[in-house]
Amino acid sequence: MDSYESQPDAPGSTRLFMWWVLVAQVFGLTSVILVAVWMGHYRGGFAWQGDPTHQFNYHPLFMVIGMIFLYGDGLKAVFDSHNLKKKPDPNLYSLHSWVGLMTIIFFGFQWVAGFVTFLWPGLALRLKNIYKPIHVFWGILIYAFALAAAMMGIVEKALFSKDLKYNKFESEGILINFLGIFLLAFGGIVVYLVTNPSWKRQQFPEEQHLTLND
Repeated sequence: MDSYESQPDAPGSTRLFMWWVLVAQVFGLTSVILVAVWMGHYRGGFAWQGDPTHQFNYHPLFMVIGMIFLYGDGLKAVFDSHNLKKKPDPNLYSLHSWVGLMTIIFFGFQWVAGFVTFLWPGLALRLKNIYKPIHVFWGILIYAFALAAAMMGIVEKALFSKDLKYNKFESEGILINFLGIFLLAFGGIVVYLVTNPSWKRQQFPEEQHLTLND
């Protein structure tokens, strides 16, 4: 009998899979805590429209929580932080913003395509089977785009903060670097988990029958 539970230490075992999930959650939650400490302690805390400068601090916090580990509130915060200043800052000019916008657009297309393909009634199973690996590929790629946008945003914020001497190994700069490392580690583990065939969901017998007879 082929079972994940039969060999607890085998590469495809449930125990090993859950261990990696736990490690990923530790990295993800640590990333959320680090970005919260960075924005809350080093960047002056959080505010809303009455203080556009500190309203920006919601942007990295919400983007890390929602996009990598809710990104509507994050986008609202960054646009308000630009537009509500006495001297408004331009929007969508940096590579970080372009990659972030591209990620959101692709994510929208991916969601619509997945909904139509897998949940819309009447679509031939053969078409679902053809699209499934494409859907998986784009899901991983979009996730990588989100990680790349986060890395760019972290560096951009660090370099644009006039009171931060990033090249002097200040505590804030070190925290920023650790945040980047934990995000990359979290992302790497997530990609490993979703691409490892040992932990791929096995088809039910009725699904195998439908696949063969479609």
